[in-house]
Amino acid sequence: MADDLWEYSPTCGHRTGMDLAGWSVMATDGFVGRVDEQSEDAGDAWLVLDAGAWIFGKLLIPASAVVRCEPEARTVRLALTRGQVEDAPQHLSETERADGQYREDVAAYFAEAARSR
Repeated sequence: MADDLWEYSPTCGHRTGMDLAGWSVMATDGFVGRVDEQSEDAGDAWLVLDAGAWIFGKLLIPASAVVRCEPEARTVRLALTRGQVEDAPQHLSETERADGQYREDVAAYFAEAARSR
């Protein structure tokens, strides 16, 4: 993952203005859900992954977890396994996204996931 958790890697193929809502999301070992929401704000870029019945919830995924955007297939590929996605902190609301402690927890989890690769 990129050094800055909340930025897209310059090599992942994401372009400013690219609407990822509804795109399939693939972990390194399979499908994990669809993009529900996104932000591409500088220093605060992320995806909200709707994992549907698999996890029964949504997850906040930092943009640095995206290794490739495939516009033709409407697919986002992550540098995470299904297990890493499943174990990520749940995303419950927009208010929670703004909570400093929640953001620190998410950042710590994904920084550790990047180190364990």
